[in-house]
Amino acid sequence: MPATLDPAVGESLCAALREQAARLGVSLGDEPIWAKASLSEVADPYTQAVSVLATWRGGARYGQATFFPDGRVFAEYQVLAPHPTRPGCFIDAVQVWGAPAAWRGEAVLIELPAED
Repeated sequence: MPATLDPAVGESLCAALREQAARLGVSLGDEPIWAKASLSEVADPYTQAVSVLATWRGGARYGQATFFPDGRVFAEYQVLAPHPTRPGCFIDAVQVWGAPAAWRGEAVLIELPAED
């Protein structure tokens, strides 16, 4: 069983992922849902420090969040939608990192090939 995570931190992270998508003009609905994340432990091959990995899969999108022992978090969640204001651009995913008091984030964008 993985280390216990504060559900408030997980809920905050999910809200931050949805907010990153909303900043682009895209709604993820109520995804990701913290209660639907599968938790596991992963050991860093070099330091042997154990992190908790939260994974969302089986729905319309896939995502992962790594909770490092020092309190940092990195998460990525699929959006898979055309950018609503940038023609020729596709939103692959949104990313959030940092700590609950100061989440930071950005989108992973893909330029689509020009049509001839």
